[in-house]
Amino acid sequence: MSRILAAMSGGVDSSVATALLVREGHEVHGAYMKNWINEENIIGHCPWEEDIEDARAVADQLGIEFRVVNLMQEYRERVVKYLLEGYQQGITPNPDVMCNREMKFGVLWDWAREHGFDAIATGHYARNDVLEDGAAVVRRGVDPNKDQTYFLAMMRPEQVEIARFPIGSLLKPQVREEATKLGLKTADKKDSQGICFIGEVKMEDFLRTFVEDKPGNIVNLEGKVLGEHRGLHLYTLGQRKGLRVASNLYKQAYVVVAKRPATNELVIAIEREDTPLLWARRCTLNGISTTGADLTREWDLLAMPRYRNPSAEAHFRPYEREDGWAAELTFTAPQRALTPGQICALYDGDRLLGGAFFETIHYD
Repeated sequence: MSRILAAMSGGVDSSVATALLVREGHEVHGAYMKNWINEENIIGHCPWEEDIEDARAVADQLGIEFRVVNLMQEYRERVVKYLLEGYQQGITPNPDVMCNREMKFGVLWDWAREHGFDAIATGHYARNDVLEDGAAVVRRGVDPNKDQTYFLAMMRPEQVEIARFPIGSLLKPQVREEATKLGLKTADKKDSQGICFIGEVKMEDFLRTFVEDKPGNIVNLEGKVLGEHRGLHLYTLGQRKGLRVASNLYKQAYVVVAKRPATNELVIAIEREDTPLLWARRCTLNGISTTGADLTREWDLLAMPRYRNPSAEAHFRPYEREDGWAAELTFTAPQRALTPGQICALYDGDRLLGGAFFETIHYD
């Protein structure tokens, strides 16, 4: 049996994950990552005190030790800084993916290792597996509606080795049912939809607290001014809602197809199957990260360009350049709103191979 630190967020998923490890006979301790408090008075609900109370209550029910680990400084340096700099540069970062690599399986694991733990467990819907050669791998969770391997795409091989995902073989209703059977306080708690370990805070509200608005023109593909935006950092490619531009005469709604930092213009167009700048098959990836697979060779694989997007067949052709490994990724079918800065998760069947950042989208 192992000595495992369970990352408890105060939600039902991590609660059940912890309970399953206790049932298996492991020595389990619970820990809440304190990454943020609402000290800047951000608009929105930041329920860290409530989450700690719920996590502690579950730990007490399970009869395990519980502690709060303060990682606020590291979170600001490794996640918040990455988030704000990305938006200021005109790209769309993903704080949840980086939180997993840099915080849960990074800083928190460093702390856990120093305190004698063998592994870290989380409530992700993903599965652990071991190949014939003994290598640890991550596979998709069995619940297609909850699979969260996309958010683990930037993990490193050594992190995969010490990660445990106890609920990956369960469907979400089964997790709720298990929590109810155990009488856990979090059994009926609503799932959090906020930024990783911050809470119910809308991204727009978070950004507007730290990044000054810089209004500019909203234009169509021909350059005609249709309205005014509040700042390019508040919009993302493929966005339909919140543009404050009325539909055209045919009641067709607009969609964001480009951001032009040089002129501070937001470009929108009517969405169709052939809308220019909205659909692409080919792109360049950088910052390639592998969970253990050899991503320095060509693959015919599956690529997931954003969470909840269906995986799509693609050809992965890596090459080395001065700043490290990059790759040309060519999808079999055109993909909607591929976005610089976002994460592309890479799979071989249900095995997570790794991930990379979208760098350049080629519209040819």
